[in-house]
Amino acid sequence: MSVSVTTAKASPTATTVAMSAPLTTAITVLATIAQIRRHSGVPWCGGTGASTTGSPSPRRRRGGGPSASRRDRRRARAGRAVALAGLRHPVAISETIASPTTQAEAVVSSVIDTQPQMVPTPPVELRAPGRLHRAWAVPLAVVSFGLLLVVLAASLLPADLAAENEDGVEAPYALVPADAEPVAPRIGFDAVPRYDAQGELLFVTVRQPEVTLLDWFVGDDLSEVRFLSTEERFGVQTPEQQRQVNVQLMRSAKETAEYVALEKLGYPVELVRGEVIVSELSCLEVDDAGTRCVEFAPSDAVLDPGDRLIEVDGVELEVLDDLAPILARHEPGDEIDIVYERPGEGRGTGRVELIAANDGTDRTIIGFLPFDTAQARVPFDIGIDSGAIGGPSAGLAFTLTLIDELTDGELTGGRTVAVTGAIRIDGGVGAIGGLVAKTSAVKQRGADLFIVPSAQGEEELAAARTVAGDDLEIVAVDDLDGALQALAERGGNGLELGRPGEGFEPER
Repeated sequence: MSVSVTTAKASPTATTVAMSAPLTTAITVLATIAQIRRHSGVPWCGGTGASTTGSPSPRRRRGGGPSASRRDRRRARAGRAVALAGLRHPVAISETIASPTTQAEAVVSSVIDTQPQMVPTPPVELRAPGRLHRAWAVPLAVVSFGLLLVVLAASLLPADLAAENEDGVEAPYALVPADAEPVAPRIGFDAVPRYDAQGELLFVTVRQPEVTLLDWFVGDDLSEVRFLSTEERFGVQTPEQQRQVNVQLMRSAKETAEYVALEKLGYPVELVRGEVIVSELSCLEVDDAGTRCVEFAPSDAVLDPGDRLIEVDGVELEVLDDLAPILARHEPGDEIDIVYERPGEGRGTGRVELIAANDGTDRTIIGFLPFDTAQARVPFDIGIDSGAIGGPSAGLAFTLTLIDELTDGELTGGRTVAVTGAIRIDGGVGAIGGLVAKTSAVKQRGADLFIVPSAQGEEELAAARTVAGDDLEIVAVDDLDGALQALAERGGNGLELGRPGEGFEPER
C-alpha cells in the first residue's frame, strides 16, 4: 500500500480531498463499540419511565432544607435512563456526528488496496431431513397444537367446573392481590399548612374477580389466592346491594378517619350519630376451625347486611341511640315488628325474635352489628378521593396519612409503609378481609413495613408472615396509638406530635 502526504498548493488530489471531506464513518465505529459493550456484559437500560403526582393543596418541605422531593428524584432517574439509551444507539441522536474538519495524518491513496478480497467458498450442501426426523415431526406438531387448544379452552371455561373452596363448594371467584397505592395524593385540604414527607404511606386493595379454569390451575397452589363460592363472594346480597354497602363502608371510613386524626391533633371536632344500618348479622355458632359461622341469630331470616332500620316495635328511628330504649322494654325471646329499607328493593317488613347479648350484660338485642354511621363535623374541609374503591380497610391508612400531612417531621421515618385496618371512632383498629392477599400486594410494591390489625388472629397473621418472608416486616396493632408507637420505634416522630390544632379558629 502506498501513502502520500501533500504539502504544495495544487489542484485537489485524492489525498487532499480525503483530508478536507467530512468523515461519515464515526457512527459505525460508535455503534460497533455499543455492540461490543452489549456482548461483553455491560449493563444497559431496557426502558425509561417518569411519574409525576400532583398535590391537591400546597405543601411545605419538611426540615426547611433544600432537599429534593421524591418526585424530583424520579425525574432525575428517568433523565439518566434516557441518556444511557442515547449512548447505546448514537445513530438515533444525530445522523452526522463527525466534525468536517477532522483530519487524518495519512490517508490511503490506493483504491485498489481497500477493495475487499473475494475468497471463494465451497457451496453448502443441503440435505433433506432424515426418516427418523420426519417420523417425529408429525406427532410433535399434533401434540403442540393439542396443548394450545387445551390452554385456549381453559382460558375460556369457568373455574367452577373444577375449582372448589375450602368447604368443597364450587368456587367461580377468587380473592387475589390488587395493589398498594400512596394515600397522600388522594387527600386534599387548604385551610392549614400541609407538609410534604420523604416517606410514604400506602393503602392496600384486593380483587374478587370471576376466574377461569386456567386461573384456577395457576393459582391453586398459591397461598395468597383464595377461591370463593358465590355465597362467599356476595353473601346473601346481590352484586348491586354489595356495591352500595361497600360505598357506605368507605364513606364511614373516611369520615371516621377525619374525626380521629383531627381529634388526636387537638382540632375542634364534633360527632353526630347517624342512621341505623346493618353491617352483619350476629353469629351464634361457628365451625370447629373457628373460621365460618354455622348458625346466625334469628334476625338473619328477615334482615340482610346493608338494610336501614326505619321503625322498630312501632317507634321510628332517627339515630342509633334511639334503638337501646326500645329494646330495654323487652326480654330475649320476645318478637317485635320492624320496618327496613333494602338497597335496590325499597321498604320491607318482618317480625324478629330478640336474643340476649353474649358480652356478659344479658341485654336484649335484635341480633346484628350496626355500621358506624356517625358523621364527623370538622373545622375545615378535607377531601379524600377513594375513587371506585369500597370497604372500610383503608381507614387506618387515611388516619395516619392525615396526621402525617398536618404535622412537621417524618411520621414514617422516611420509610415506605403499608397500612390496613378499619378505624373506629375510639381509635380502635378492626379486622379486615384478605390479609394474606394484601400482604402479597405489599411485598410486590417493595414496602419496608406492613401495619395490620391484631384482631386478625394469630393463624391469619402467621399465614401473612409466611407470604411476607424476610423482606417485609408485619406489625400487628390494636389501635391508632399502637400504630404511632410502632412507627416511632422505627424512626418516626409519632410520639412527638403534640396538639398543633388547639386554638384553631375555623373561618366563619
